[in-house]
Amino acid sequence: MEAKKPAAIQASRMPEITLSLPAVLALMALFLIVGAVIVFFIMRLSASTAAVKQAAGTSTPTPTVTQTVFFTETTTPTPIPTATLEPPFDYTIAANDTCTSIAVTFGVSVQSIIVLNNLPATCNNLSIGQKIKVPYPTPTPLPAATATLEAAQATLAACEKVIYTVQANDTLGSIAANYAVPAEAIKSYNGLPTDTVYLGLNLTIPLCERAATPGPTPTATIPPPYPAPNLLLPADGASFTLADDNITLQWASIGTLRDNEAYIITIEDVTEGQGRRLVDYVKDTKYIIPVSFRPKDSLPHIFRWYISTVRQTSTDDQGQPVWDSAGENSTPRVFSWQGISPEATSTP
Repeated sequence: MEAKKPAAIQASRMPEITLSLPAVLALMALFLIVGAVIVFFIMRLSASTAAVKQAAGTSTPTPTVTQTVFFTETTTPTPIPTATLEPPFDYTIAANDTCTSIAVTFGVSVQSIIVLNNLPATCNNLSIGQKIKVPYPTPTPLPAATATLEAAQATLAACEKVIYTVQANDTLGSIAANYAVPAEAIKSYNGLPTDTVYLGLNLTIPLCERAATPGPTPTATIPPPYPAPNLLLPADGASFTLADDNITLQWASIGTLRDNEAYIITIEDVTEGQGRRLVDYVKDTKYIIPVSFRPKDSLPHIFRWYISTVRQTSTDDQGQPVWDSAGENSTPRVFSWQGISPEATSTP
């Protein structure tokens, strides 16, 4: 008897899925779409994170406030008048003239004459009859106005005073008796702590403190020379035209003049030389030049003027006062004055 062959054992089979080609293509397209969506959202998330980090590290700029400028209305300053510069004038060289003498006469610098006429630096080639150009002097600015004095200062300034230099054997008592001024007043004005004075000391004698005493007044020592007056108007180098019929000269007071004292005014027509000169005496601190002294031609003339003080010492045979100098001359000033208008030439 034949033995039975064992039955063959078959393994279990996996279920098979059968897909058609269109289905496979559809699944692949779906996978691609899902992958693309996932990549898109990952990139969006990364971009948002970077923006947040950048915003956290950068400060927010503060807006700049624009300031509105308000303009304040200002007044236009009044222009200060300036002197009109005159063109240079012609001068004819005379005997013994040099650049230095011409510059001193007209109050200008030697350099200005050399430059204006293109002369050599030595200026030694001038000849008689030669015509050169001379510039007008540069106007000098007016002195600054002084403040008004208070009552006490005005009273002190109005007091007539003289300066006395202590001589040998002088005492405070003898000086006070000579000027009829109390010794205490002299001490007060000079700040003296005692009655001691020494040789060469300059004392201010306040003549306004004289005591009214009966009897003859002691003869005071002749006061020392007055200082040079300070000229005020017109400004140095000023110009006057045909419209100016007269010119007023003004200067600062040197103090109260005595009865026998006066100011002496000297005016010279520099253009015409020393032949035309005006000298007059006044008590006031101003003087009006008479129109008769105006130039007789149609050209502008240069005038030089200065002031000093004089003291009458006697009278001459004709009863006219004889004056002696009582102070220094002021620094001269110059001005120009236009002569008469030229006559019209008649046309034949």
